[in-house]
Amino acid sequence: MSRETCIGTLTIPGDRRELTGRGLAVAGLFAAWFLAGGCAGPQPSKPVVPASQSVSAQPLARAAVPVAAADPRAYYHFMLGYQAELAQETERAIREYLTALRADPSSLHLKTRLALLYFAAGEPANAVRFADRVVEADPPDAAILAQMASIYASAGQADKALALYDRAIERNPGNSELYFWKGLLLINAKRLDDAEKTLQQGIERSKDSPVGHYYLGRVYAESKRFDRAIASYELAIAANPAFEPGYLALASVYESQQERDKAADIYRRYLQKVNPHSREIRRNLIRLFIGGKAYQEALAELQLMLQDDPDDLDAQLRVGLVYGEMKDYPKAVERLTSLLAARPAELKIRDYLGLIYEEMKEYDKAVQAYEYNLRLQPNYADGHMHLGYLFYRQKRYQDAIPHFSTVAMLNPKQADGHILLGLTHLQAEHYDKAAEAFEMGILHNPGNADLYFNLGTAYDKLNRFDDMVRAMEKTLQLDASHADALNYLGYSYADRGIKIEEALSLTKRAVSLKPANGYYVDSLGWAFFRMGLMKEALTEIQRAITLAGDDPVIYEHLGEIYHKQNQIKEAREAWLRSLEMDPSNVKLIDRYRERGLGDPTLEERVQQAKQRIPQHAPSSQTMP
Repeated sequence: MSRETCIGTLTIPGDRRELTGRGLAVAGLFAAWFLAGGCAGPQPSKPVVPASQSVSAQPLARAAVPVAAADPRAYYHFMLGYQAELAQETERAIREYLTALRADPSSLHLKTRLALLYFAAGEPANAVRFADRVVEADPPDAAILAQMASIYASAGQADKALALYDRAIERNPGNSELYFWKGLLLINAKRLDDAEKTLQQGIERSKDSPVGHYYLGRVYAESKRFDRAIASYELAIAANPAFEPGYLALASVYESQQERDKAADIYRRYLQKVNPHSREIRRNLIRLFIGGKAYQEALAELQLMLQDDPDDLDAQLRVGLVYGEMKDYPKAVERLTSLLAARPAELKIRDYLGLIYEEMKEYDKAVQAYEYNLRLQPNYADGHMHLGYLFYRQKRYQDAIPHFSTVAMLNPKQADGHILLGLTHLQAEHYDKAAEAFEMGILHNPGNADLYFNLGTAYDKLNRFDDMVRAMEKTLQLDASHADALNYLGYSYADRGIKIEEALSLTKRAVSLKPANGYYVDSLGWAFFRMGLMKEALTEIQRAITLAGDDPVIYEHLGEIYHKQNQIKEAREAWLRSLEMDPSNVKLIDRYRERGLGDPTLEERVQQAKQRIPQHAPSSQTMP
């Protein structure tokens, strides 16, 4: 029941090249809202938990080592600095240590403290400057070397950091943590083989280290050796059942493998062993249950969240939306209406209520909900997006345009509003205004490939072929895997009978990216046809029909291929199928007759199809 998070494909009748708002984040709803995170935490996109999430790269020690009392002034300012450090007054501590260092310029301890304090204060250049002075003194303490290595690593000087870790290991080869810190740095440098060897050396010295097994699991996960990653993460948890990163990383691997049940089991273990009140983990569980359509389990987890915090708006909203996912719309409306009565100023509640009304096809009530929000807050971008999108789906383009215009004005740095505005103008056949909308979007978002793609489609409708080509080429410069642009440009060349080899190359690339897209396969078949490769053309066009179903343009292409091979009966049947689906194709009718294929008896099929057009014309309430 969820609305798609993008406009999807918008095909202009009679046009084989898709107009798309590819990747648009429109109004997130229901399943998309849950699965993309919504109010919940983000869905793991890869089976790796960043080290910064729960495992610190390396603690920076703050142990006070007395300064040599060769100069009383140095000692005095050192003590003042140390007191300031204990009071977490970093700037004052730095000033006092600098004063002490001027009195005792050879003090290794003062240089070390300053390097660490500058690092903690977010001043990497000064931190590195003092780290250099510490390293030049060649400190014998492995811990100091490791601390300076951490500073170099944070400053992007990985080679220096690795060299220092090696020096530290030489001084203290039994310290497993040195191997783990070095291993983490190697992971971040994508030197996974070296990281694996280093981490195994550390684990040999500390077999029960959860951090060591966790980092080794990261190596395996990033190298897609998921069975080993799972085993390592399990060892990390076994070593410390309260080790949070192990659970999160393990669940992430299972999610990446689409093993929702196993991921859910890990989250349950976390709730049992680490924190039974973790709302983030329960949200992850709910997300998994929604994705697997286990709605009752999701509701049960939501009730537990509400027991802990009855005023949790996020959980209350989710209950209503789960009912929406279950298509139990009356309960969804009841829940959201009740919630809205208690919180009438919460715009999001009314947004979701409007979305439920849309699913119920009670469009007037949905419009009322969105318009009410806009009365409360006229510049509410989400409200304009919801209302504009609803009008768009109803083909009420003139009503949608002002709302998308407002979205584009309110959030010019976000491409969505510009793209939706341009697509709406395209559907309304306002091609100049569509081009203007996309151009304005590019002005604010010059790196957005989708804006250039859609601009190209507008130029094409304006018969600005060269401009269309340049826009599509720019799209592919920004995103070489933009399948829509590959298909559009390839088909454009093939349809015009120009640059046929390039057309074939482009359409092949598009099909390789989306092999199940019947329209892309049709474009490939048409490119083969233009090259005179009839066997290959027929194979691809027939495959396109299997993938895309009944489509007038694909059948028109099929007829051309049959006619080229003098298979007249088959050509006639293919063209008649095309005309039955699109009786308005005057060019095909004329070509059909010019080639002597006209048959009054058979053409009755076309006339009957013409009579059916009003019956099949979409009403203003029909969703695309």
